[in-house]
Amino acid sequence: IFEFVTEEGLSIDMAQPETMTAIEVDGPTHYLKCKEKQRGVENGRTKFKSRLLHQLGWSVIHIHYFEWDALTDAATQDAYLQSKTNVSTSRRRSST
Repeated sequence: IFEFVTEEGLSIDMAQPETMTAIEVDGPTHYLKCKEKQRGVENGRTKFKSRLLHQLGWSVIHIHYFEWDALTDAATQDAYLQSKTNVSTSRRRSST
């Protein structure tokens, strides 16, 4: 489901409600403006939303724009997404 809204009113870019898995696609506005070496420092709004979702029982997968932009073809994009979702799924299994 794209642009899912939780019962609490939080908007999620993509979601699988059955497993409470959220995928957040984090573009440049989700990060603080820092020097290039410090790229990837999430802003307060992004951190807060992620914490709220975790407190509500969601597993949150972040797709960082600077990682995605470095992927050169569909095969590497697929592998990237697979690795992100596998990590999230294994974390959920180990916490239950």
